[in-house]
This record gives sequence, C-alpha cells and structure tokens, in this order.
Amino acid sequence: MTMRINDIIPDIEVVTDQGKFSLHEFVGESWTILFSHPKDFTPVCTTEFSAVAQLESEWEKEQLRLLAFL
Repeated sequence: MTMRINDIIPDIEVVTDQGKFSLHEFVGESWTILFSHPKDFTPVCTTEFSAVAQLESEWEKEQLRLLAFL
C-alpha cells in the first residue's frame, strides 16, 4: 500500500501489554507522526529514537501526537 502525506491511514487495532490500542482513537483529531525503523537496535536507530524523544515538549506545543515503534 502506498501512503502519501495527508492520506488517512487505515485503522489498526491490536492488543498490547498495555491493553487494546486503536490507531484512530489514539490520533483523534490531531496531526500525528508515525515514526519507525525497519531494523531493531542498530546504533542509528537508538540515536534517532533518543533525538525524537528529546523533542517531546516541542511536539506538545504543536499539539502533535507521536507514535514510535520498532
């Protein structure tokens, strides 16, 4: 599937160790960035995830939701 900026992503519902998760419920009416890496635990992956986490206050100011996963 090809996705482009401003496309509506299909809803994903999964059961996690934190309970049920629905992507559309998480996003709500806000802008959301889906952040992922194709390979786990590489040096670059760790650095980039850390850099994104350090910007949390900036995401909140813009009322932007961030979902990062490996």
